[in-house]
Amino acid sequence: MLTLNKHPSGRHFLQIPGPTNVPDRVLRAIDQPTIDHRGPEFGELGLSVLAGIKQVFGTASPVVIYPASGTGAWEAALVNTLSPGDRVLMVETGHFASLWRKLAGRLGLEVDYLEGDWRHPVDAALIGARLAEDAQRRIKAVCVVHNETSTGVTSDIAAVRAAMDRAGHPALLMVDTISSLGSIDYRHDEWGVDVTVAGSQKGLMLPPGLSFNAVGPRALAAAETARLPRSYWDWREMLGPNAKGYFPYTPSTNLLYGLHEALAMLQAEGLPRVYARHERHARATRLAVAGWGLELLSLDPAAHSPALTAVLVPEGHSADALRRVILDRFDMSLGQGLGKLTDRIFRIGHLGHFNDLTLCGTLAGVEMGLAAAGVPHRPGGLQAAMEYLTRTPEGEAG
Repeated sequence: MLTLNKHPSGRHFLQIPGPTNVPDRVLRAIDQPTIDHRGPEFGELGLSVLAGIKQVFGTASPVVIYPASGTGAWEAALVNTLSPGDRVLMVETGHFASLWRKLAGRLGLEVDYLEGDWRHPVDAALIGARLAEDAQRRIKAVCVVHNETSTGVTSDIAAVRAAMDRAGHPALLMVDTISSLGSIDYRHDEWGVDVTVAGSQKGLMLPPGLSFNAVGPRALAAAETARLPRSYWDWREMLGPNAKGYFPYTPSTNLLYGLHEALAMLQAEGLPRVYARHERHARATRLAVAGWGLELLSLDPAAHSPALTAVLVPEGHSADALRRVILDRFDMSLGQGLGKLTDRIFRIGHLGHFNDLTLCGTLAGVEMGLAAAGVPHRPGGLQAAMEYLTRTPEGEAG
């Protein structure tokens, strides 16, 4: 018989980089009775969330909301703008960039793949150079991941757009913000992004089940001539009903209740403070890692993620064994290594509904786990983080 709760005392620490902890007030909102998704009350809800989510993306353009995971939003971005045989330029930053590439290939797109080492961000200059070589303009889209969840590396999207503009290339820019939206400063309009992809289960503080496409004017124009098959994902089917707060098929009504509450929380805190909070907790976490004498996976200090931190375990030791010890002894879940990083790293999520004490509890669990699992380290990482948090007031990054 499956035992779902081995630790009845206290609250489980869910410190993976998504799904993240769902605030109690969001859970209470989701728990409301389901209403008629064709009725006037739902129309008001739909208009509210469709307007509110634009602020988080930093856009005045439409945002389409699907009942789906982030993978669905990847597919929607591609099938609404491209045709069979089109070439897309994609950049390997980690496991999720690789999965997006695989999906593009399955759709019948030709993928020009810029390989990476999973420890550095997107090289905007390399993208610009590849586009400059494309004299026949065969590349129709550039797809990049803003914050690579598998590695803890964040890429500079404004630099990518600048490189594309210098190359004078008309390709669309598509960006995955699944683990950055609501956690890391993002500006769809200002950075000239054509399609932004996101999901509900990370910085938006919701359970999995909603995905998003923020759709700029150039992408909307491309949707009129794109020939990849689409039905469920068709933006055109969505945008008509969305104008009045409705959807062309049954939406995730109760998750939209939760989204309404989550947006209210983000607006009340203020997005600049939200982003500063994430950066402050990330810096404290990196100080803890340095205090333990362990190595960050991310090698570029300018690209360290504010949403999560990926940590290499010493050679000859198992990251998965460490994670099992921490789960069994302290009832805390940490993110595993994915793809070629399997068993080599553990990932500490510090995004979403999160505060200083939650972070300190998380880092205490890691430090105790390192000792319990016999992983070589120096004590004092938690102390270094606490000293930083104490001397650096909330709202500052130090």
